[in-house]
Amino acid sequence: MTSIPDDAAIDGDFKTQEPRLWCDSGWTARVIKNQDDDGWAVEMVKDGEPEPALVGPWTMGRDKKNPKPLDDVAFRTLVKTASEFVRRHEQQLHAQLHKNVVVTTETGMINVALDIIPDDDFPYALLSAQDEAGAQLAKIQVAVNFKLSKSSASAWIDNGFNKPADRS
Repeated sequence: MTSIPDDAAIDGDFKTQEPRLWCDSGWTARVIKNQDDDGWAVEMVKDGEPEPALVGPWTMGRDKKNPKPLDDVAFRTLVKTASEFVRRHEQQLHAQLHKNVVVTTETGMINVALDIIPDDDFPYALLSAQDEAGAQLAKIQVAVNFKLSKSSASAWIDNGFNKPADRS
């Protein structure tokens, strides 16, 4: 068993297998006192991240006071669960920041995309259009609250790809 300081465990340089702390495969599992009740919780922290990716309840041990120790099977299950949670979160964020619609015109299909650029000081969005072959027809900056729909994309195309009026 390796004993290391808590902050060193999160840096990912060590493999640790202790009853309340496991570090391996880019993850740290730490059994902690549950703040909401008398029970225990486990937090999963991905290496390099400041906050836990997942916090959940943890099983009491046989004495009904102390937590059940971490083991290899539990750790692997926690890594899988936390990884899936992070992946779903990233997919949801991507879906919120990137939207696409396809508009059929007399000249063919046009793919219109809205990409939101989150910035603490100046968030904005880029509206772009590509033809069926993937050639870029237009790209402009729009307000971050621009609503992309088939009708707004069609109106933009019909208006010669000129910047849409802000509707804030």
